[in-house]
Amino acid sequence: MQAHTSTPTARGFTLIEVMIVVAIVAILASVAVPAYTQYIRRGAMQEAFSNLASQRVRLEQFYQDNRAYGPTAATTCGNAAANALVIADNKYFDYSCTTSNSGQNYTITATGKTSSTVNGYAYTLGDSGAKGTTQYAGATTTASCWAVKSASDCS
Repeated sequence: MQAHTSTPTARGFTLIEVMIVVAIVAILASVAVPAYTQYIRRGAMQEAFSNLASQRVRLEQFYQDNRAYGPTAATTCGNAAANALVIADNKYFDYSCTTSNSGQNYTITATGKTSSTVNGYAYTLGDSGAKGTTQYAGATTTASCWAVKSASDCS
C-alpha cells in the first residue's frame, strides 16, 4: 500500500473576514459610545438635583431664623455669617442664588461647568419649589421641570 500524503491546509483568517469583524465592531461602537456618554451625563446631573434640594432646606432654615431668604439690600441668598449657599460637592456644577421681593423669594441656579460633561446645562429651583431647566445641551429652554433625557422630557 502506498502512503497517502495530504497537503497542509492554511489556517487563519482572510483579509475579508477581518474587515467584516472590524466593521461590526465599528457599528457597535458607534451605538454604544453615545449611549454611554448620555448615561454619564445623566449621572452627573444628579449632583445638581441633590444640591439644589439640599440648598432649599438650608434656605428654609435660614428664613425661619431671619424672616427673609437674604439681606433685603443685597441680591444674594443668606449672608456671610450663615453661609447659606455652601455646596462642597460641586464637581460638575457651579451654584448661585439670588433673592427678590425684599428677600422674600429666591432662585437657586446650577450651571454646568465648562470642563464637565454637563457643560451647557442649567437648572433652577425657586422658593415655591418650582423646578426649571433654563439651558439644555447648550440651547435655551423654559421647561418647568428638571429635564434629563431631552429638553421637554419631564419624567
